[in-house]
Amino acid sequence: MDPLEDPEGLDDTAGAQRRALAEHARFVDENLKRNYTANFIHGVLGMTGFRLIYAPTIIPAYLLLLTGSTAAVGLGTALLQLGATISPIASGSRIEHRSHILPYAIGVGSMMRLMILGLALTGYFLTGNVLLVATFACFVLLGFFTGAQRVAFQMLMSKLIPIRKRGRLQGYRNFAGGLIAALLAWAAGNYLIADKWLGNGYATTFLFAFLLTSAGLVVLKTMIREPAAPVSRPQMPMMQRIRQFPELLQDRDFAWFLAVQCFSTMARVGAPFWTIYAGTQLGLDGALIGGLSFVFLGSDTLSNVLWGPLGDRFGFKIIYVLALCSSISGVTLLILGSTAVPIYAAFVLLGVGGSGWMLASTTMVLEFGEPQDTPMRLAFVTTLEGAIAASGPVIAGLLVAVSGFQPLFFIVLAAQIAALLLLIVKVREPRHRVGAV
Repeated sequence: MDPLEDPEGLDDTAGAQRRALAEHARFVDENLKRNYTANFIHGVLGMTGFRLIYAPTIIPAYLLLLTGSTAAVGLGTALLQLGATISPIASGSRIEHRSHILPYAIGVGSMMRLMILGLALTGYFLTGNVLLVATFACFVLLGFFTGAQRVAFQMLMSKLIPIRKRGRLQGYRNFAGGLIAALLAWAAGNYLIADKWLGNGYATTFLFAFLLTSAGLVVLKTMIREPAAPVSRPQMPMMQRIRQFPELLQDRDFAWFLAVQCFSTMARVGAPFWTIYAGTQLGLDGALIGGLSFVFLGSDTLSNVLWGPLGDRFGFKIIYVLALCSSISGVTLLILGSTAVPIYAAFVLLGVGGSGWMLASTTMVLEFGEPQDTPMRLAFVTTLEGAIAASGPVIAGLLVAVSGFQPLFFIVLAAQIAALLLLIVKVREPRHRVGAV
């Protein structure tokens, strides 16, 4: 029967939805302390391990050691991002109709960590071209499960943590995890890598990352109390859901936010080459890798104490703006400087900008549109980022091999400035919009 001909049925449906939302809010409040603690501990341990993998220092130096080629550094980074391009939409499609997300999140999180273990084992037991092929295969699979995990875990956080507390949680989590990661990165460069612990310092670093991230996943699995989803979309074939993506772009702020993300992701393809460039100026060795990792992760860490509470209070657009300004300043210093002081200062600014960008971009996307569309918004954003991040490093590596670092850094700078201008002019702070579509 047409709902307009059955107003009582329509009222019953609306009432049931209101009751479901109220029950969800009650469950979240009752379990907030436990879930907040679980997310914090998991985040600290995971952040510590994954920063050792994703900081723009250790992996590029490892690939350069294996190949001696900047193009290979770009290829390795591209393969890591290629995997992350493939999986987000499939992940969003798998979870948007589910009442509970945690089992799926634990599954993809476990596979992601096994790929880090794979990097360690290949480093210990393989050599030559077989080692290189196996390393690149681990990168593709690590990226694949990273993309799936990002959608699942961000959606899980949006269910468990109220918007008023997300910034502080992520800021303090990133601070604690980043502080430990900075110290471990320094130790990895100066001791594990320099002294070739267990015969291969890089493989030992990857093994530590696996152990830390796995411990965090165990905490999440045992402590989280997840409520049933109050609203969800009906399950549909993935290709049919993809054809509905243009509907998400009817929100003009979200559409321009995607453009900003594309430009800022273009800028970040230069990250693997920051350390390589520093090595050409200062001499690439374990001590330099450790020192640059320490200042990059340390500045990233300390800035989170500011970013999180500031975002909770004023919204995350201002965090995004300030992060881009910091990154622009850092790249400018790399262009102008060739000695230790400006290069280390550049890594400080790039660390501050990188942490703000990560916090703002992943939190803002949760605040656009309807809650039931959050998984596919996350998937849409992650897929676009991954596509750019997969193709960019290969082109960047070839550009560096042919023309040197300066042209790449100027392109990165232009992309960051474009992202900043679009963000300021075209994107409204989502939490301050009233009836915006």
